[in-house]
Amino acid sequence: MWDDAFPSFLIGLREGLEAGLIVSILVATLVRAEARSRLPQVWTGVLAAVAVAMSFGAVLTFTAASMPQTAQEAFGGTLSVIAVAFVTAMVFWMRRSARGLSGELKEKVTGALAMGSGMLILTSFLAVGREGLETALFLWTTARAAGESAGPLTGAGIGLVLAAGLCWGLYRRVLKINLTKFFTATGVVLIVIAAGVLGYGLRDLQEGGVLPGRTAYAVDLASSVDAGSWYSTLVQGVLNLTPTMTWLQVVAYVAYLVVVMTLFVRGVRASAPGPAKERPAREPKADRPERRRPVWVVPAAVVAVPVVIAGLVVALSRPKPAGDQTVAVSETECGKGFTAPKPGRQTFQMHNTGGKTSEVYLVDPSTNAVYGEIEGLAPGTTRDLVATVAGGTYAWRCVPTDGKAVTSGSVTVTGGGAAKPVVPVSEQDLAAPLKAYKAYVEQGLDTLVGQTRTLADDIRGNHLDKARTDWLTAHRTYSSLGAAYGTFEDFDKKINGRADGLTDGVQDKDFTGFHRIEHGLWHGRPAKELTGPAQQLVTDVAGLRKAFPGQDFDPGDLPLRAHEILENTLQFELTGDTDEGSGTGLATADANLAGTRELLTVLKPLLTPRAPKLLQAVDTDIARLQSLLDAAHHGTDWTPVDRLAAPDKQRLDGATGQLLEDLAPIPDLLEIRKSA
Repeated sequence: MWDDAFPSFLIGLREGLEAGLIVSILVATLVRAEARSRLPQVWTGVLAAVAVAMSFGAVLTFTAASMPQTAQEAFGGTLSVIAVAFVTAMVFWMRRSARGLSGELKEKVTGALAMGSGMLILTSFLAVGREGLETALFLWTTARAAGESAGPLTGAGIGLVLAAGLCWGLYRRVLKINLTKFFTATGVVLIVIAAGVLGYGLRDLQEGGVLPGRTAYAVDLASSVDAGSWYSTLVQGVLNLTPTMTWLQVVAYVAYLVVVMTLFVRGVRASAPGPAKERPAREPKADRPERRRPVWVVPAAVVAVPVVIAGLVVALSRPKPAGDQTVAVSETECGKGFTAPKPGRQTFQMHNTGGKTSEVYLVDPSTNAVYGEIEGLAPGTTRDLVATVAGGTYAWRCVPTDGKAVTSGSVTVTGGGAAKPVVPVSEQDLAAPLKAYKAYVEQGLDTLVGQTRTLADDIRGNHLDKARTDWLTAHRTYSSLGAAYGTFEDFDKKINGRADGLTDGVQDKDFTGFHRIEHGLWHGRPAKELTGPAQQLVTDVAGLRKAFPGQDFDPGDLPLRAHEILENTLQFELTGDTDEGSGTGLATADANLAGTRELLTVLKPLLTPRAPKLLQAVDTDIARLQSLLDAAHHGTDWTPVDRLAAPDKQRLDGATGQLLEDLAPIPDLLEIRKSA
């Protein structure tokens, strides 16, 4: 949070000080001109500027939130680039104008006094409004880059409060600050921050498909730099530099920094400090009598008008739901009431008029691709289905329980770009991957039977050093079969169960299998005591091998396990929770990764046409995690989790977390649907 707060703190401090100085000069000019009665007009203009800035921020926030993901990326990237342009212009303008600002504003104030209250309100509004709009845009950009708003808003709030205190001190002449040096120093820092914002914005434009080079990486330090570490978080939050950056980001960052910093430093050196010359102020004309009106009318109006306009912009920019379309769902009326919607994000009210619970899909009837779905829509109930509609052909498909699928007539939508439907997967599609994976498991169990017999022979012969080596070999083989754990039924608890939750812990009679033997081997227990558990392990593994071909392996489990294997690894092996003394948690994690890789291999034919870029990202993540695990493997030894250096542990956790994030869409992509 605090790393994301610094850029916003600096912009809040600088913009707040600029606006505060302007207000202070306006107020001081009026006080010296003995026109205190006109001060409310200055504050009204300031209030109007604040209202416009906050309304602008609301428009950015809510308008972007209603866009599809790729449009959000493009929108955010564009505004990031605009924010950089504004901040750059602000830095140069303040460096050039700081010394003559007082005289210029005093002349404007005296001119406004002669022209009436409206002009004075406008003068203060224009003087403060630019800073407000720049602040709103920069805050929105930094909050989006940070992925959260608490840090940026907190930093900006602290900066604005500090700026207000400094301006009050300057106005009361209790503080002396060299404003030229202040704006020069903060200008240098803001240029560095703006370079990072530019890089982030260009990355957004690449993610949104506006600019090329999304996968052309110039820097890829993800395998050696932990993105979750404190130092990495600090650099990303303050400078927007990430461990992985494209060539476009790097070139733009360096070019902006070199060019803008050079011009700024040259400008500072060329500007010889001298006394500020103020133009003689004209005597204000006597206040003209004005029509009496309630004092609250103008302030209320200047706040209400931008708020109302912002509300209208947000409301009009949000995609309209499908006009309260209520679409019927039943065995005979599937899609009744459906008319061609407008492109954009739409909400359809699906009402089940039939007598059976149904699944409902919005599909492309030519390909069966799914744009949206509802599962288990009960008779007589209505639920919303939200989907993004673009150019293409659409129809409803209703699948009643124990009934045949019914498809509505199709409609054609023109314009609006392209939506990304999910191509459905059937049980038949998963049949070949399931067969291949079952063959892999059967081969692994054949190997495991022999390995556990060897382990039992070692213990029976009192060869405990060899038993420790053979224990790890057998346990890694079992750990590589992770996608089948749910199929193993009670065998998994017998073979790989933990002591957690058992009444007597590691001494409990129900504590059996690999971890029971591990505890004994690494806690100095005699061979005689471990002979029984070792033989029981052999029996249980042989029983599993015999039972496995007849066990029910749900094909829908395959996509789920793609994520769950390493999820358990992060929760148990990488925390040391499953370690009973061997210190081989990373060896188990390595076996889990091998099992995940095998599972992805059998699923690859289904994933490639549905998410080719996802597979590329997953392959990169696996390579990073594998290199980190290999670094902890020294011959036959593995570094125990609790002996990893803190940076190494952070990198390992970060790489696993990133892989899990990229694996997360697979269950949804390969979910068995009845839409086909």
